[in-house]
Amino acid sequence: MGPIALAFVSVLAVSAVSLAGLLTLSMSEVRVRRLAAFFVSFAVGALLGDTFIHLVPEIFARARGHDALRQSLLILGGILLFFVVEKLLLHQHGVLHRHHHREALQRPELAAVNVLGDAIHNYIDGLLIGASWLVSPELGISTTIAVLLHEIPQELGDFGILVHSGLTIRRAVLLNAGSAAVAILGTATAVLAGSIAHERVTELLVPITAGGFVYIAAADLIPELQHDRSLRALLIQTALISGGIAVMALLTFVG
Repeated sequence: MGPIALAFVSVLAVSAVSLAGLLTLSMSEVRVRRLAAFFVSFAVGALLGDTFIHLVPEIFARARGHDALRQSLLILGGILLFFVVEKLLLHQHGVLHRHHHREALQRPELAAVNVLGDAIHNYIDGLLIGASWLVSPELGISTTIAVLLHEIPQELGDFGILVHSGLTIRRAVLLNAGSAAVAILGTATAVLAGSIAHERVTELLVPITAGGFVYIAAADLIPELQHDRSLRALLIQTALISGGIAVMALLTFVG
Protein backbone atom coordinates (compact mmCIF):
# COMPACT_ATOMS: atom_id res chain seq x y z
CA MET A 1 0.00 0.00 0.00
CA GLY A 2 1.45 3.37 -1.05
CA PRO A 3 1.86 6.48 1.12
CA ILE A 4 -1.23 8.19 -0.34
CA ALA A 5 -3.45 5.21 0.44
CA LEU A 6 -1.94 4.95 3.93
CA ALA A 7 -2.57 8.66 4.48
CA PHE A 8 -6.27 8.17 3.79
CA VAL A 9 -6.43 5.03 5.94
CA SER A 10 -4.83 7.02 8.76
CA VAL A 11 -7.21 9.97 8.49
CA LEU A 12 -10.20 7.60 8.38
CA ALA A 13 -8.96 5.99 11.60
CA VAL A 14 -8.60 9.42 13.22
CA SER A 15 -12.07 10.44 12.01
CA ALA A 16 -13.56 7.30 13.59
CA VAL A 17 -12.55 8.72 16.99
CA SER A 18 -15.59 11.00 16.69
CA LEU A 19 -17.63 7.99 17.85
CA ALA A 20 -15.69 7.83 21.13
CA GLY A 21 -18.33 9.94 22.84
CA LEU A 22 -20.75 7.00 22.73
CA LEU A 23 -18.50 5.13 25.16
CA THR A 24 -19.03 7.80 27.82
CA LEU A 25 -22.82 7.63 27.96
CA SER A 26 -22.83 5.10 30.80
CA MET A 27 -20.05 6.86 32.75
CA SER A 28 -20.29 9.50 35.43
CA GLU A 29 -19.03 13.01 34.64
CA VAL A 30 -16.21 12.61 37.17
CA ARG A 31 -14.99 9.43 35.51
CA VAL A 32 -15.17 10.98 32.03
CA ARG A 33 -13.10 13.97 33.19
CA ARG A 34 -10.51 11.69 34.77
CA LEU A 35 -10.29 9.57 31.62
CA ALA A 36 -9.90 12.68 29.45
CA ALA A 37 -7.11 13.95 31.71
CA PHE A 38 -5.19 10.70 31.18
CA PHE A 39 -5.47 11.05 27.40
CA VAL A 40 -4.42 14.71 27.55
CA SER A 41 -1.27 13.82 29.50
CA PHE A 42 -0.30 11.06 27.09
CA ALA A 43 -1.09 13.32 24.12
CA VAL A 44 1.30 16.00 25.43
CA GLY A 45 4.16 13.49 25.39
CA ALA A 46 3.16 12.13 21.99
CA LEU A 47 2.92 15.58 20.37
CA LEU A 48 6.22 16.81 21.80
CA GLY A 49 7.89 13.46 21.14
CA ASP A 50 6.74 13.42 17.52
CA THR A 51 7.97 16.99 17.08
CA PHE A 52 11.45 16.66 18.56
CA ILE A 53 12.19 13.01 17.78
CA HIS A 54 10.72 12.75 14.28
CA LEU A 55 9.71 16.04 12.67
CA VAL A 56 12.54 18.39 13.69
CA PRO A 57 15.39 15.95 12.83
CA GLU A 58 13.73 15.27 9.46
CA ILE A 59 13.36 19.01 8.80
CA PHE A 60 17.02 19.80 9.46
CA ALA A 61 18.30 16.66 7.73
CA ARG A 62 16.71 18.06 4.56
CA ALA A 63 17.97 21.60 5.21
CA ARG A 64 21.18 22.65 3.51
CA GLY A 65 23.30 25.53 4.80
CA HIS A 66 21.26 28.71 4.95
CA ASP A 67 18.05 26.65 4.57
CA ALA A 68 18.32 25.84 8.28
CA LEU A 69 17.37 29.42 9.16
CA ARG A 70 14.36 29.28 6.86
CA GLN A 71 13.19 26.00 8.37
CA SER A 72 13.60 27.39 11.90
CA LEU A 73 11.51 30.40 10.94
CA LEU A 74 8.85 28.12 9.45
CA ILE A 75 8.63 26.15 12.72
CA LEU A 76 8.23 29.39 14.66
CA GLY A 77 5.79 30.53 11.99
CA GLY A 78 3.76 27.38 12.62
CA ILE A 79 3.50 28.25 16.32
CA LEU A 80 2.45 31.80 15.44
CA LEU A 81 -0.05 30.57 12.83
CA PHE A 82 -1.80 28.28 15.29
CA PHE A 83 -1.83 31.10 17.84
CA VAL A 84 -3.45 33.48 15.36
CA VAL A 85 -6.00 30.92 14.15
CA GLU A 86 -7.02 30.04 17.70
CA LYS A 87 -7.25 33.70 18.73
CA LEU A 88 -9.50 34.41 15.75
CA LEU A 89 -11.72 31.44 16.57
CA LEU A 90 -11.94 32.52 20.21
CA HIS A 91 -12.56 36.17 19.35
CA GLN A 92 -15.90 37.60 20.43
CA HIS A 93 -17.10 37.17 16.84
CA GLY A 94 -15.27 33.88 16.28
CA VAL A 95 -16.86 30.46 15.92
CA LEU A 96 -15.49 29.10 19.22
CA HIS A 97 -16.21 32.16 21.35
CA ARG A 98 -19.27 30.75 23.16
CA HIS A 99 -17.36 27.65 24.29
CA HIS A 100 -15.96 29.81 27.08
CA HIS A 101 -19.26 31.21 28.30
CA ARG A 102 -21.32 28.96 30.51
CA GLU A 103 -24.59 30.71 29.66
CA ALA A 104 -24.12 29.76 26.01
CA LEU A 105 -24.69 26.09 26.86
CA GLN A 106 -28.43 26.61 26.70
CA ARG A 107 -28.39 28.36 23.32
CA PRO A 108 -29.51 26.27 20.34
CA GLU A 109 -26.85 27.76 18.08
CA LEU A 110 -24.12 26.21 20.24
CA ALA A 111 -24.29 22.95 18.26
CA ALA A 112 -23.62 24.75 14.97
CA VAL A 113 -20.83 26.80 16.55
CA ASN A 114 -19.20 23.68 17.96
CA VAL A 115 -19.40 21.72 14.70
CA LEU A 116 -17.98 24.59 12.63
CA GLY A 117 -15.04 25.15 14.97
CA ASP A 118 -14.33 21.43 15.16
CA ALA A 119 -14.49 21.11 11.37
CA ILE A 120 -11.81 23.79 10.94
CA HIS A 121 -9.61 22.03 13.50
CA ASN A 122 -10.10 18.65 11.82
CA TYR A 123 -9.28 20.06 8.37
CA ILE A 124 -5.91 21.23 9.71
CA ASP A 125 -5.30 17.80 11.28
CA GLY A 126 -5.98 16.19 7.90
CA LEU A 127 -3.44 18.49 6.26
CA LEU A 128 -0.81 17.53 8.85
CA ILE A 129 -1.41 13.80 8.41
CA GLY A 130 -1.29 14.01 4.62
CA ALA A 131 1.91 16.07 4.58
CA SER A 132 3.64 13.68 7.00
CA TRP A 133 2.86 10.58 4.94
CA LEU A 134 4.26 12.31 1.86
CA VAL A 135 7.63 12.58 3.63
CA SER A 136 8.04 9.04 5.01
CA PRO A 137 6.14 6.12 6.59
CA GLU A 138 7.83 6.80 9.94
CA LEU A 139 6.62 10.39 10.01
CA GLY A 140 3.19 9.32 8.80
CA ILE A 141 2.77 6.78 11.61
CA SER A 142 4.10 9.00 14.38
CA THR A 143 2.05 12.03 13.31
CA THR A 144 -1.12 9.95 12.97
CA ILE A 145 -0.67 8.60 16.50
CA ALA A 146 0.01 12.09 17.87
CA VAL A 147 -3.10 13.51 16.19
CA LEU A 148 -5.18 10.53 17.29
CA LEU A 149 -4.20 10.94 20.93
CA HIS A 150 -5.03 14.63 21.12
CA GLU A 151 -8.30 14.06 19.23
CA ILE A 152 -9.70 11.62 21.81
CA PRO A 153 -10.20 14.12 24.68
CA GLN A 154 -11.39 16.77 22.22
CA GLU A 155 -14.01 14.48 20.69
CA LEU A 156 -15.21 13.42 24.14
CA GLY A 157 -15.77 17.07 24.99
CA ASP A 158 -17.38 17.92 21.65
CA PHE A 159 -19.84 15.05 21.95
CA GLY A 160 -20.81 16.19 25.44
CA ILE A 161 -21.38 19.77 24.24
CA LEU A 162 -23.63 18.60 21.41
CA VAL A 163 -25.74 16.45 23.73
CA HIS A 164 -26.01 19.22 26.34
CA SER A 165 -27.04 21.71 23.66
CA GLY A 166 -30.27 19.73 23.24
CA LEU A 167 -29.47 17.36 20.39
CA THR A 168 -30.48 13.72 20.45
CA ILE A 169 -27.66 11.21 20.81
CA ARG A 170 -28.20 10.02 17.23
CA ARG A 171 -27.99 13.55 15.81
CA ALA A 172 -24.98 14.39 18.00
CA VAL A 173 -23.15 11.32 16.68
CA LEU A 174 -23.98 12.19 13.06
CA LEU A 175 -22.89 15.82 13.40
CA ASN A 176 -19.69 14.90 15.22
CA ALA A 177 -18.88 12.27 12.58
CA GLY A 178 -19.57 14.76 9.78
CA SER A 179 -17.27 17.31 11.39
CA ALA A 180 -14.55 14.68 11.82
CA ALA A 181 -14.87 13.67 8.16
CA VAL A 182 -13.65 17.14 7.14
CA ALA A 183 -10.17 15.86 8.06
CA ILE A 184 -10.37 13.70 4.93
CA LEU A 185 -10.65 16.89 2.84
CA GLY A 186 -7.54 18.20 4.59
CA THR A 187 -5.59 15.08 3.68
CA ALA A 188 -6.89 15.23 0.10
CA THR A 189 -5.69 18.85 -0.12
CA ALA A 190 -2.21 17.92 1.11
CA VAL A 191 -1.98 14.94 -1.26
CA LEU A 192 -3.20 16.98 -4.25
CA ALA A 193 -0.80 19.81 -3.53
CA GLY A 194 2.00 17.29 -2.93
CA SER A 195 1.40 15.61 -6.28
CA ILE A 196 1.88 18.98 -7.97
CA ALA A 197 4.92 20.16 -6.04
CA HIS A 198 5.93 17.42 -3.59
CA GLU A 199 9.20 18.92 -2.34
CA ARG A 200 7.84 22.44 -1.89
CA VAL A 201 4.74 21.26 -0.05
CA THR A 202 6.58 19.02 2.38
CA GLU A 203 9.27 21.66 3.01
CA LEU A 204 6.48 24.07 3.96
CA LEU A 205 3.96 21.90 5.78
CA VAL A 206 6.27 19.70 7.88
CA PRO A 207 7.87 22.63 9.79
CA ILE A 208 4.42 24.18 10.25
CA THR A 209 3.24 20.81 11.57
CA ALA A 210 6.09 20.81 14.10
CA GLY A 211 5.25 24.33 15.23
CA GLY A 212 1.56 23.46 15.44
CA PHE A 213 2.22 20.42 17.60
CA VAL A 214 4.37 22.46 20.00
CA TYR A 215 1.60 25.06 20.24
CA ILE A 216 -1.16 22.50 20.84
CA ALA A 217 0.85 20.74 23.55
CA ALA A 218 2.19 23.86 25.29
CA ALA A 219 -0.70 26.31 24.91
CA ASP A 220 -3.78 24.07 24.89
CA LEU A 221 -3.05 20.78 26.64
CA ILE A 222 -0.46 21.50 29.37
CA PRO A 223 -2.58 24.31 30.90
CA GLU A 224 -5.41 21.78 31.26
CA LEU A 225 -3.12 19.58 33.35
CA GLN A 226 -2.29 22.44 35.73
CA HIS A 227 -5.79 22.51 37.22
CA ASP A 228 -5.07 19.47 39.42
CA ARG A 229 -2.11 20.48 41.59
CA SER A 230 -1.95 17.39 43.78
CA LEU A 231 1.22 15.31 44.08
CA ARG A 232 -0.70 12.29 42.79
CA ALA A 233 -1.65 14.18 39.63
CA LEU A 234 1.95 15.31 39.16
CA LEU A 235 3.23 11.72 39.31
CA ILE A 236 0.53 10.32 37.02
CA GLN A 237 0.81 13.13 34.47
CA THR A 238 4.60 12.95 34.41
CA ALA A 239 4.45 9.19 33.88
CA LEU A 240 1.91 9.51 31.06
CA ILE A 241 3.78 12.34 29.33
CA SER A 242 6.95 10.23 29.55
CA GLY A 243 4.99 7.30 28.14
CA GLY A 244 3.90 9.37 25.15
CA ILE A 245 7.50 10.40 24.49
CA ALA A 246 8.66 6.79 24.87
CA VAL A 247 6.14 5.60 22.27
CA MET A 248 7.48 8.15 19.80
CA ALA A 249 11.05 7.11 20.58
CA LEU A 250 10.17 3.45 19.96
CA LEU A 251 8.65 4.38 16.59
CA THR A 252 12.12 5.40 15.37
CA PHE A 253 12.72 1.65 14.94
CA VAL A 254 9.74 1.34 12.56
CA GLY A 255 10.90 0.83 9.02
